Amino acid sequence: MSAKKATGGDVKDLSLAPEGKLRIEWASREMPVLQLIRERFSRQKPLKGVRISACLHITTETANLATTLRAGGAELALCASNPLSTQDDVAAAMLADGIPTFAIKGEDSKTYYKHIAGALAHKPHITLDDGADLVNTLHQHRSALAESVIGGMEETTTGVIRLRSMAQNKKLKYPIIAVNDAETKHFFDNRYGTGQSTVDGITRATNILWAGKNVVVCGYGWCGRGIAMRARGMGAQVIVVEVNSIRAIEAVMDGYRVMPLLKAARIGDVFVTITGGRNIIDKAHLQVMKDGAILANSGHFNVEINIPALESLSKRNRKLRPFVQEYTLKDGRRLFLLADGRLINLAAAEGHPASVMDMSFANQALCAEYMFNLKKGLAPGVYPVPRKIDMEVGRLKLQSMGIRIDKLTGEQRQYLNSWEMGT
Repeated sequence: MSAKKATGGDVKDLSLAPEGKLRIEWASREMPVLQLIRERFSRQKPLKGVRISACLHITTETANLATTLRAGGAELALCASNPLSTQDDVAAAMLADGIPTFAIKGEDSKTYYKHIAGALAHKPHITLDDGADLVNTLHQHRSALAESVIGGMEETTTGVIRLRSMAQNKKLKYPIIAVNDAETKHFFDNRYGTGQSTVDGITRATNILWAGKNVVVCGYGWCGRGIAMRARGMGAQVIVVEVNSIRAIEAVMDGYRVMPLLKAARIGDVFVTITGGRNIIDKAHLQVMKDGAILANSGHFNVEINIPALESLSKRNRKLRPFVQEYTLKDGRRLFLLADGRLINLAAAEGHPASVMDMSFANQALCAEYMFNLKKGLAPGVYPVPRKIDMEVGRLKLQSMGIRIDKLTGEQRQYLNSWEMGT
């Protein structure tokens, strides 16, 4: 893999930096909450001297988070959390701006972990992660360094699941805040961001007409809700597949068809996995899909679709267009795998709109400040975003939109907090 290198980083081509800088500036227009935080951070320097290593999607939105943290006095090193999500011009712009950045779009697994090691060489006080690969690498290969970390933040559902498993098994060595679980994150980023960007990525990759298609959404968490809602808005007939009975009931009451995947596999035109699990679409499902079915994933890793099983059923495959691999099965049916089973919204599109990432990354910035102020005041474990921070992000978002809301009166507050007043 050819890449131009610079001191303290590894990017594809530094000459792309001017283009990346303009795109970062454009995204900033849609990130007013981070702008407000950046203004305060610039004055107060609450992160002065803090070393932060971040393994995140290297996009225009992440660049705006990085500049906010740096405005607060932090020293940063960045690497990519997904090989296909990196925007090479943005990586070049950040490196050119003095932020050590290790990310190349399409990097192989060896380079991916070499880049994580590069970010960890920064010897962080705080970690930021999207999928827990940095934290996992730190614990497995740099355990002595993990002892000196104050704390961290995790951005995504899959990462939170992994970290809770580590905590339950007494393997987690420092506290981590589950930014993914903040209301101002999953209500908006997961539902509206993933919903829109997933449909966008599939559309860019395939140019399909959604109207009239049978779209099978595997998983009805906040991301699945968003994808189902957006697909229906484009005229699709949406089928939801779930293993959680309560979410399945919700999907039914939201107006979707709900059925087992083996049944849905026979009638689906487009399949989207969004569970964080493994082999959701498995060999048995692939064997009954109709000719021309499209397979896409918007979960974190490329394991939700059983690609080895797909290959074993095929007599040949070929790249038909960017991000579209055609697999011709032994019986002549053709199945189309998008983006090698990786995140379609980041591989074929640009990921979440900046306006929803604004709230997610505002949580990251304020939680970094909170964690640093605690100075190891929390035991190792996975913690929720403090309610005060979540509400502050919501307040800043409304402020940026010019929207005002009411406050409880003293009488109303007293009534709500009293058990004596009755009716």
